[in-house]
Amino acid sequence: MPASFTNTGDHRERRILKTTFFGKTLSGPFTIPSGIVTTTVPTIQYVFDHVPQIGVVTTKSIGLEARTGNREPVLSQYAPGCFVNAVGLTNPGAIESARLMAELAVPQDRFLLTSIFGGSIEEFVEVATILAPFSDGLELNLSCPHAQGYGMAMGQDPDLVHQITAAVKGAVDIPVIPKLTPNTPNIADIARAAIAAGADGLCAINTVGPGYTSAHGAAVLSNGSGGMSGKGILPIGLKCVREIAAVSDCPIIGCGGVSSADDARAYFEAGAAIVGVGSALVALTSEELADYFSALSVDLERSTSSAESHIRYDIDMSFQPAVLVENTQVCNDISILRFDRKINIQAGEFVFLWIPGLGEKPFSVLTDDPFSLAVIDVGKFTHALVNLAVGTKAYVRGPYGIPVDPPEDAQIIAVAGGTGLAALYQVARDFDNVEIFVGARSAERLYFLDQCRQVASVHVATDDGSEGFGGFVSEMLQEHLQQLSQDELDKLVYYNCGPEPMVQAATVVQRKFCSDHQIFSSIDYMTKCGVGICGACASPDGRRLCVDGPFLGTNLA
Repeated sequence: MPASFTNTGDHRERRILKTTFFGKTLSGPFTIPSGIVTTTVPTIQYVFDHVPQIGVVTTKSIGLEARTGNREPVLSQYAPGCFVNAVGLTNPGAIESARLMAELAVPQDRFLLTSIFGGSIEEFVEVATILAPFSDGLELNLSCPHAQGYGMAMGQDPDLVHQITAAVKGAVDIPVIPKLTPNTPNIADIARAAIAAGADGLCAINTVGPGYTSAHGAAVLSNGSGGMSGKGILPIGLKCVREIAAVSDCPIIGCGGVSSADDARAYFEAGAAIVGVGSALVALTSEELADYFSALSVDLERSTSSAESHIRYDIDMSFQPAVLVENTQVCNDISILRFDRKINIQAGEFVFLWIPGLGEKPFSVLTDDPFSLAVIDVGKFTHALVNLAVGTKAYVRGPYGIPVDPPEDAQIIAVAGGTGLAALYQVARDFDNVEIFVGARSAERLYFLDQCRQVASVHVATDDGSEGFGGFVSEMLQEHLQQLSQDELDKLVYYNCGPEPMVQAATVVQRKFCSDHQIFSSIDYMTKCGVGICGACASPDGRRLCVDGPFLGTNLA
């Protein structure tokens, strides 16, 4: 059932194509498939507020209990625009998700499609019952190819698809849309089973596979294998949507491999009412994502093809080897690791360090020549790094993030805690007129101060008073700012980096003296993929740290 569109525009003169979907007149005919970008309530609200072309906003798949998912790496690139992922159905659980989703302000012209999964029919029903009051519709994840016991394992059986769909339909009074797997000999049979059970619509397809990628002789994904997405699966997605449309007249959400307006047109022609765009959004900032969907709408209206020029086919997720040559222990849980290579990096960028079989994590680079990192033991991976043996071969990918860009005449105040000093040393190294305010619990946890003093004025605070100012770094900062004139305050630019409580305390102080546009902060949010797709690093305002930051402006335009 191809969509029909009405052309209009918003206050920014971005073109919008309106479409109807389950009784709603939507602001646009697009969605982002489950598990991509809109994986947290803040990013969902950001899309509601800034990207009208996305008429259907699909959540991450939510189960009954919280799941941490797979360890990183969770995403691998095997060709430009082509990926394999195994995030592992990470989610906070149904009850917590319902609490968070209750905070959403859903516009009248949007459709909130909540994706759910379960390990049994009973689990599907329980999750559906919890989340239906906060949703416009439910997507049944019957197609995930990399989570054992879930998704595809159920979705390949027509009888089980029928039973799950019928059970959920009997428990809720909103549209139910099973998401089908392409990994089946006859997707039309699965579609028939879902429709016979009362499905209101269908979504196709989920990722293909599972597939496998390797680097330097090891599996990249911690799960070993994962679902394939991106440009390479477009022909499979189109084939599946055509086969579903041939046996059903219900609304279809078509997704898989879309990057251009021609791809979207092909899905509409195949029978899709809504088209999903996922892997094409890799590495796009939030603003670039909005511009991409605006261009896609213009292309559909004018029969042009410019949107694909927005896509980052140049993103590099390959790994380069680095051998550990020195592990200097600062204290029992902090080490500085020095490797045998140089890394080209600008202030504000970050890299991922990968050890096959153990995982990967993002780090600000302490020094680039030689490449070194400051590591604090806060988990399994960092515990292994703090104790890493000299001679160990690790691998690096990146850099990622947006380099800092202060005004030429700025007086920079850099406020650091924990490993945040690494990012701010880079700022002091690359720019003039920098003062570093560094805080730690005690003197034994301070590191790299001599090197910092060579490039900047350094102020030290320790909670216990064992070195420098006795108290929090934010308190020391306030005493300093109170001594400055208004002219001096107006020239300041702040870069804050470290744990969330420290950064928030520093920001509160800075706002007493300066405007929001002078403040940039990088908080240690969980960062998984590094290229903006998984959404794990979402900030409270919906921007993603890995592509919009890591230093985010306090004022959101």
